[in-house]
Amino acid sequence: MLVRLTDCGRVDSPALQPAKTHDSRPVLIVLHQETSTPGRVGNALRALGHPLDIRRPRFGDSLPSSLDDHAGAVIFGGPMSANDPDDYIRREIDWIAVPLEERRPFLGICLGAQMLAKQLGGRVAPHPHGRAEVGYYDIRPTAAGRAMCAHWPRQVYHWHVEGFDLPAGADLLAEGGDFPVQAIRSDTAYGFQFHPDVTWAMMHRWTTKGHERLSLPGARPRREHFAERAVHDLAERIWLEHFLDHWLSRTPLEEPVRTFSEAAE
Repeated sequence: MLVRLTDCGRVDSPALQPAKTHDSRPVLIVLHQETSTPGRVGNALRALGHPLDIRRPRFGDSLPSSLDDHAGAVIFGGPMSANDPDDYIRREIDWIAVPLEERRPFLGICLGAQMLAKQLGGRVAPHPHGRAEVGYYDIRPTAAGRAMCAHWPRQVYHWHVEGFDLPAGADLLAEGGDFPVQAIRSDTAYGFQFHPDVTWAMMHRWTTKGHERLSLPGARPRREHFAERAVHDLAERIWLEHFLDHWLSRTPLEEPVRTFSEAAE
């Protein structure tokens, strides 16, 4: 079965109908630093009526054995790598099997997307020529991405030096330049290499405390971060709000999502 979503807020397939009643369960939020926040994603989820269950496994918080008590889960970014040997990194990657097996809404952002890719058997690695994406860069939705959401932002905010390959069986939703895989879907799980969660305050903090990344090959100068935000931020914010509303309101798929190539066979 081919699922077609003509925008981020309207569902055309009977297999993905919005819930008839509002789900007020909390969304599980996984953060990686003491000062980290869920930013704009957290703001949008609260506006949709969901409390946030914030946990930091790096500092000893546990993760639930089931998502029955949660509307969904989001793993955010951080300066660490999905390839690091730390126990909490391994535990988080292994834990992603819970939403995958239960077919519950899951979203990974930057590091969280790389963890999803690892859980699905994909490879996470630095750019072969040491390039980084730090600032605003173009993304291009694929046919599968446009079927999910007709209106994607042209540029989105990035802050990463590693990327990931498309895992076997996952759909590529959006692609980029130096890091070709920008957004993926595997059933009810999504991964975004970019940062739709970043607020104006977060951008100030990152470009100040993480200023050394601004000198990496491919990184944008600090002034361009704020100049490009004035141009592209509204489209990214509207897209994110539509995506999150749809992501949490859908019911589990009765059949796995098929790719366009499979549907043509």
